Amino acid sequence: MKLGSTEEKSGGGCSLPTEVSPPALQQAFSKILHGLSRQESSGQGNAGNAALRDLGALIEATECDKLFEGTGGGGSPREMPEILGQVAKALEKFAAPKEKADGSEEHPEVPEKATEVGLLFLKLLGKVETAKSSPVCPAWKTGLRHLSGPTYIFAITHRLKQPWTSPKSQHVAGEVLSLLFRVTECSSVAEFLCGENKDDRGRFAVVLGLLKPHLNKETWKKNPAVKHVFSWTLQQVTQPWLSQHLEKILPPSLLISDDYQTDNKVLGVQCLHHIVINVPAADLLQYNRAQVLYHALFNHLYMPEHRLIQAVLLCLLDLFPVLEKALHWQGEAARASTHCHEVLQLVLTHMESEHRLLLRRTYARNLPAFVKKLGILTARHLKRLEQVILGYLEVYDEPEDESRLKILETLKLVMQYTWPRYSIQADGCASANVLFRTCGDKVFRTFSVSESFSLSFLGYSTTSDVYI
Repeated sequence: MKLGSTEEKSGGGCSLPTEVSPPALQQAFSKILHGLSRQESSGQGNAGNAALRDLGALIEATECDKLFEGTGGGGSPREMPEILGQVAKALEKFAAPKEKADGSEEHPEVPEKATEVGLLFLKLLGKVETAKSSPVCPAWKTGLRHLSGPTYIFAITHRLKQPWTSPKSQHVAGEVLSLLFRVTECSSVAEFLCGENKDDRGRFAVVLGLLKPHLNKETWKKNPAVKHVFSWTLQQVTQPWLSQHLEKILPPSLLISDDYQTDNKVLGVQCLHHIVINVPAADLLQYNRAQVLYHALFNHLYMPEHRLIQAVLLCLLDLFPVLEKALHWQGEAARASTHCHEVLQLVLTHMESEHRLLLRRTYARNLPAFVKKLGILTARHLKRLEQVILGYLEVYDEPEDESRLKILETLKLVMQYTWPRYSIQADGCASANVLFRTCGDKVFRTFSVSESFSLSFLGYSTTSDVYI
């Protein structure tokens, strides 16, 4: 690589002379950027590998003060750090997995590229760490500000087990993340993203800004890693820091949840759930966002996928209090539980005809939470609940008997909350007595002593299968 009028060769790589002008250094980085972009557009692996080798030699040979300083003279003092930021973005993009035309999830070429790129990030961060202890290089802070975002995205993309990673690339990415935290003086991902105090604004906005071009309807599937980086990063940020970014995080979460693939739906719903529990109700109710969330989640209940149903029901249970606040503020307290009634009605409809074991377990697992939520208002659904309880207790799901035990828990809660109705409905009591005889001793273990006494008062025997 030629810089100014001087060129040194060392082995197979290239290096810089001790003294080099900033314009020559910028020109060298520009050539490397061109090489990386040419490989990106044409798929020429040799051009990309040569650019990586040249970049490694260039970083090693350049002194810290030259690497982070400006152009000198009349140039902008921020120009060199901005170029380093462009290099970091190009490296992250070079190592990112690409969408396969045949839909395959295998990316055999990515781990090797990620390992090479990770070593370059380690060299760049090593220069920052050296510059921190040097009194003659105060510009390292500006350089780190441009490097931190792309470096973080690279590390999160490759540090966990994915179809595009290998143990070696995961190890290198983990080292990159550790060194990034060390030079930024952060002890955790949350501190890196949110900042340590009010004066430190964190880097979450920077990361979202870098991810945004890849999270729209046309581009989010071109890089299969971007949804995982977004989801994982989002779930590291909690209240009160999340609400100020609501306009940036809600659309991508809805977009991912609206995909036709179940894995993407589940991932998107998990993002929405994190938003619901970490953003104040007032912000969710603004611009009718809570209603948008409710309708998006409600439509997912028609999908017969147990993982999706589990994620959706958990999210809805946390969304109900937000929707109830809106109705209270509108003076419609009597209708505050309308959404919960709608969901429970649909869930009971699906439970009545469901025969798949995993879905039956999922519905039964979440049914007690709905009874607790509605309390005495569960009486509105009493007839259908009795039918569902009877139907589920008649079917074994060994060896854990999870669905039957959860249905028994539901029965216990229904009795607790709606006992006035049970005390005057002999038919309901007689039907429930059949359930006791069906389930044997397991039912007794789900009731406390005081609850057993209450059941006896209502007409049940918890010491035998005889109806009083």
